[in-house]
Amino acid sequence: MREILLKYFPKITVKQIDKLLKLNEIFPEWNSKINCISRKDIQNLFINHILHSLSVAKIFNFPAGTRIVDVGTGGGFPAIPLSILFPDVIFYPVDSISKKITVVTEIANLLELENVFPINNRCENLSFKCNFVVSRAVTAFPAFYKMTKNLIDKESIEGFYPNGIIYLKGGDFDEEIKDFRDIKIYQLKEIFEYEFFETKKIIYLST
Repeated sequence: MREILLKYFPKITVKQIDKLLKLNEIFPEWNSKINCISRKDIQNLFINHILHSLSVAKIFNFPAGTRIVDVGTGGGFPAIPLSILFPDVIFYPVDSISKKITVVTEIANLLELENVFPINNRCENLSFKCNFVVSRAVTAFPAFYKMTKNLIDKESIEGFYPNGIIYLKGGDFDEEIKDFRDIKIYQLKEIFEYEFFETKKIIYLST
């Protein structure tokens, strides 16, 4: 796992690697108590969840102070792995299921992540603005856009990507996105060599 992280993220620090490996170690125990990830899939935690979350960092190098809301975070993916890679970025993992936010809070504390602020609520109820909304396919993209568009600040970070939605999704979703302009699709199979990523993509919609 250490070698995989160094291969894809050559600038990663020893401290960041150690935290990601610790996340891989402690998450299964929490998942056995509160089911955030399918128990059949927990053995694939590192590739299918941690590395998948980190795929966002292969495209976006978020500046310090960026505010990111992770909608439907579940067990903290992609927020927790990304918060380790971007310690100067503020992450708000959001989920309406309180026991999942309990897991995220405990893990963030164990990993000493001071840039993670878990929220037990529906995203529609949030009263603050962010630069980016991230998520791992909680619903069809048009429905997700409708749910989250009001969260995104109109003022973008100078010199960086315009504020918007970063959506990790698999399969064929051409029909879902046909009505959206200014949308970009990134193929993760072009970044990672693992079979899991063959159909996985990142949708980026600037708003």
